[in-house]
Amino acid sequence: MSWQQTLEQTVTGLGYDLVDLERSAGGLLRITIDWPWDPAAPQERFVTVEDCETVTRQLQYLLEVENVDYKRLEVGSPGIDRPLRHEVDFIRFAGEVVDINLKEPIGEAAGPGMAANRKKFRGTLERAEDGVTWQVVWSDEPERKPGQRVSKKAKPLPMRALGFTLDEVRDARLAPIVNFKGRDAGKAAPDTQD
Repeated sequence: MSWQQTLEQTVTGLGYDLVDLERSAGGLLRITIDWPWDPAAPQERFVTVEDCETVTRQLQYLLEVENVDYKRLEVGSPGIDRPLRHEVDFIRFAGEVVDINLKEPIGEAAGPGMAANRKKFRGTLERAEDGVTWQVVWSDEPERKPGQRVSKKAKPLPMRALGFTLDEVRDARLAPIVNFKGRDAGKAAPDTQD
């Protein structure tokens, strides 16, 4: 068994998922952890500093026993641009805006108005109608600035969809979209009556 497999077993044994393992030429060993996803859970749990400390302490012992050469160990949470690596990640984040990078350009299936050599897409992740493949749905319409006037004659650009299988994906991530107005910005404010 390789030290990477032992490391993954250790992280899993502590109750976390190993999201990513990265080893740089400078001796940095970067481990990304997350709580396992439970679709039945009412609220999602987030990785805390204490969780990272727990995993770091355990992995320092493991890496010493396995005689792994590294200069610095870094354990962290996936962040807002979390990588999507497995089928369960795609299921978990269906409906979210993602960045998809394909292994090969889309070629002949490009359709009108789309470059045939395009590999990168940003849009909403959805399960395709066949229930097997995935699709990313987007519009090429530029985002409007707050207060910007829109002509009544302007027609919205059509939505586009690109179907793909997980084998065709080089990498996929949640799109790092930040809302500085807070989590409840999209919800209507409750009525206050005195």
